[in-house]
Amino acid sequence: MSSSLSSRGDATVAPAEVDPDYPIDPVPQHASKSLFSVAIVLLGFTFFTPTMLAGAQIGAAFDVTSLIWVLLLGSAVLGVYVGVIGGIGARTRLTTVMMCRYTLGRVGAKFASLLLGGTQVGWYGVTVATLAGLTASALDWTGRGTEIALMIAGGAVMGVTAYYGYKGMYALSVVSVPLLLVLAGWVTWRSLDEVGGWSGLTAIEPSETLPLAAAVTIIVGTFASGGTQAPNWTRFARTPSTGFWACIVAFMVGELLMLGFGAIGALAFGEGDFVLVLYQLGLVGWGLVFLVANLWTTNDNTAYNFGVAGAEIADSRSKKPFVIGGVVIGTLLAITGIYDNLIEYLVWLGILIPPLGGVVIGDFLARWRWGMPDTSALPAVEWRNLAAYAVAAVAAWWSNEAEWFIPPVVGAVVAVVGVVGLQWNRRPVPGTVAR
Repeated sequence: MSSSLSSRGDATVAPAEVDPDYPIDPVPQHASKSLFSVAIVLLGFTFFTPTMLAGAQIGAAFDVTSLIWVLLLGSAVLGVYVGVIGGIGARTRLTTVMMCRYTLGRVGAKFASLLLGGTQVGWYGVTVATLAGLTASALDWTGRGTEIALMIAGGAVMGVTAYYGYKGMYALSVVSVPLLLVLAGWVTWRSLDEVGGWSGLTAIEPSETLPLAAAVTIIVGTFASGGTQAPNWTRFARTPSTGFWACIVAFMVGELLMLGFGAIGALAFGEGDFVLVLYQLGLVGWGLVFLVANLWTTNDNTAYNFGVAGAEIADSRSKKPFVIGGVVIGTLLAITGIYDNLIEYLVWLGILIPPLGGVVIGDFLARWRWGMPDTSALPAVEWRNLAAYAVAAVAAWWSNEAEWFIPPVVGAVVAVVGVVGLQWNRRPVPGTVAR
């Protein structure tokens, strides 16, 4: 695909007319980033306090040996899924929602933008509520008015780096990610010391019950929406393999670390949130540093996601108005109490989002890996792929209800197989695609 053309088939776009983050255009080669750059931004995304809370819930339901295998399985499922779609993003140099134009059609892609962008606005609200609640707790501030004021301030500040795009997010992540690793590693060591070392940890009996499939679904659900949108950053990668490995580092290794930190903290202190563990250790100042750095590096990525989704819906070459609009809506959701339904929200994300990523992967394998045509030649709606998504989402829902296997895996695999079966004989004729 030629990087000098817009994805809409327009003539060459003058640099002054293009957002430096190219929300609806292929990223040109001169804007490519290194493996370290892409991975550090994605690690900032996956280092997320609610992920620790998910690890805490899972940790209470398994003995330590079983817990390790559950966390490895869930992180591997998430990492491989995101790695594949991230590699495709690096190959096409397009955002996820722009790839959905090829998969679902010019109008059908609006569904994907609403689904992905909408869930990211919800995540923004969850994070804003988390920041306000824990900050108020640390400073011993009380009152609903105070909490709302913190939500408004936090929501506005965390949108700033997303407004400035990839460069702003990289600058924040390159400082905060090493700090988060040091703090989390130190607290994990203190947690082990609290329970008498590894032997004490292995002696702790589960206090809850949770099916394996549900545990993996919760793990995948933490970044089902965000991970499906990994191409929003891997499209800057120099090669597809760079995009793939950046995702493996962030969504397999980074996710595993966050889940493990949360689980160990919960087993040792009865608290899965490292911020509250730091508070219990009397380190309120460091707790606030960890809190702000942890949530900000995730929420600016979240705001970036709904910014590019909004740009696709409006066919706009600037994401900035949609970043601002999403920040406002997400903050309002925080004020209304979206945080109270977090686990149920994660389960539904694990059901609805992986089938969409599976449809994109399947369609790329079946039709577009040889090259992608101008979007002006695409149908308004690609009904075959939309039907495959619907069937896959129902399959994932059934898997969750029946507690059979792993719902996100079922949804993604059914989508890939369905689309490949429907589209394999409809590959583009050689010579009609841009290479």
